[in-house]
Amino acid sequence: MKAPAIRGKSGERFDRSASRSARARERGVTMLLVAVSMVAIIAMAALSIDMVTLYLAREEAQRTADGAALAAARVISISGITGTANPSTDTASWALICGAAGTATQAAQAVAIQNSVSNIAATAIVTYSAPTGGSSSDCSTLPQPFAINPMVTVQVTRASMPTFFSRIWGNSGKSVSATATAEAFNPSDSETVGSSGQITPVLPSCVKPFIVPNQDPLNPPSCTGTGCNSFVNASTGQITHAGISLNGTGTNGTIGETFWLMADCAHGTTGHCRLHGGATPQQPAANYYSPPTTYLEPTPNLLFAPGQVGTPTVAVPSCTTGDAYEEAIEGCDESTNYQCGQPPPNNEVADLTQRNPAASDAITTAVQCLTGQTDATNLTSASGQDYLNTFKAPSAYPYQILAGSSNPLSGLSGKSITSSNSIISLPIYDNTVNLTTNTATNVTFIGFLQVFINAVDTNGNINVTVLNVTGCSNGAAGNVGSPVLGTSPVPIRLITPP
Repeated sequence: MKAPAIRGKSGERFDRSASRSARARERGVTMLLVAVSMVAIIAMAALSIDMVTLYLAREEAQRTADGAALAAARVISISGITGTANPSTDTASWALICGAAGTATQAAQAVAIQNSVSNIAATAIVTYSAPTGGSSSDCSTLPQPFAINPMVTVQVTRASMPTFFSRIWGNSGKSVSATATAEAFNPSDSETVGSSGQITPVLPSCVKPFIVPNQDPLNPPSCTGTGCNSFVNASTGQITHAGISLNGTGTNGTIGETFWLMADCAHGTTGHCRLHGGATPQQPAANYYSPPTTYLEPTPNLLFAPGQVGTPTVAVPSCTTGDAYEEAIEGCDESTNYQCGQPPPNNEVADLTQRNPAASDAITTAVQCLTGQTDATNLTSASGQDYLNTFKAPSAYPYQILAGSSNPLSGLSGKSITSSNSIISLPIYDNTVNLTTNTATNVTFIGFLQVFINAVDTNGNINVTVLNVTGCSNGAAGNVGSPVLGTSPVPIRLITPP
């Protein structure tokens, strides 16, 4: 029997059986559309997962490259190598730091290994370059400007990335890479070897209040007082006795010299700092005072004036006693007190009005707190503080710093380190200006001395080894640029883009 026709509200007639047949033919279309859509969605998700994986790997590689470049620059900064002559005249020393197997190169490669990319260690290619051009994996072949502004570039590569879906289309084994460049800048002689014709001074952000005169106590070896040569040239910023010495002597250069830092304040006095020479104007001298005075260590020595401590020191260790001068040693004195190259009256820092730091255990207490030295009577070996591999007089280059038992990072005792509280920066002032007892004298800083504290005795005398020296202009010719901040007088920075 034929199905009756149905009349719609509008009067149309349609066949019910024909409608069923049409619907039957459309069955499965939705499922097919869903299946096709799912393939597209899965493909997009797969592509997104692989893209995110590669993006994250690229970021990890960039962080690794940044860290590796900065690590290499840090090694260059504390090695003292920038205080030598140009690489072509001291190829052996330069190669030990940033040659193909140098310590800076090894530091960069170690960082690359320790910081994995997608859980697998990356490989690092390290090259060095000078601002005037030229690059090499062995920096000893680079020209003199490299010694002023060493730049290190690290390329980190992670091969055969574990993509999940791209391999379906034959795109497996994709690699990611990143490049970073860092520099270690020593302004010494930057006017003569740079392209700008100006000296760029450095303003370390952490300076200790030991104002040292521009007198090298071991140049010449037998110098006394004003018979000593300078650390830096006051006009050009050039290092006077560039080079690296061993066994604490100054035979081949200032870097590596070992001597005593001693306050130019007479012991046994009360109140203000009274100069060893009395109340008359005096220039602190190098290699000047000798035994048998009981509170003085043997020559060579370098007398320093106490720095003016104004703004309270922040971020001091818990072992501090609260004394302002001690805290400036244990922490960091106000960096604006030590602007390199700024003439008076901007720098009123040689302050002999303060209480005598040498008349008590102020310096001894401060240095012990800073370095972790526990026995100020022990001057032949470490008693908790970090130390050089040859105590007080490194006999081999590069100088190696080993962690002491009091190092705040546990588990490092006896291991080689590149950062230590025993590394301090001191301002060098133009000592043509005389100091007078019970006054605050305006002086001009013409450089910075970076030293490693070996030990302090019970009278506040500090045995140090020179790690680096930087010079700057005195500003007389108006050729002082903007200060470059850093915790070291040879600051490091990351250059982007590379």
